[in-house]
Amino acid sequence: MTRDIAEVPAVEVIVTVAVNLMSAAAVKLGLTEEGDEHKDLDEARKLITALAGLLDAGVTEISSFHAAPLRDGLKSLQLAFREASLVPDEPGQGPGEKYTGPVYG
Repeated sequence: MTRDIAEVPAVEVIVTVAVNLMSAAAVKLGLTEEGDEHKDLDEARKLITALAGLLDAGVTEISSFHAAPLRDGLKSLQLAFREASLVPDEPGQGPGEKYTGPVYG
């Protein structure tokens, strides 16, 4: 049954969108059971950057209870992107790092 959007708290919408971005980025990084079948680093970069922007803008609107695991997931995706890249980005130039700062392993 579909809930009326007016009944959905903003925190739930933000977290749901973030989880969907994380899942899509993981697929594009080849981190699923299918592996490299759907791997596309250009697409992964876009998704990770969008996730970082959402978290940067929305973290003050959601509790640390929700924000902490999302930030951890984002960092994991950023590190996975760095590992998957044949030519790694300079520190601070990777996907979403303009929002998070440089990510190191």
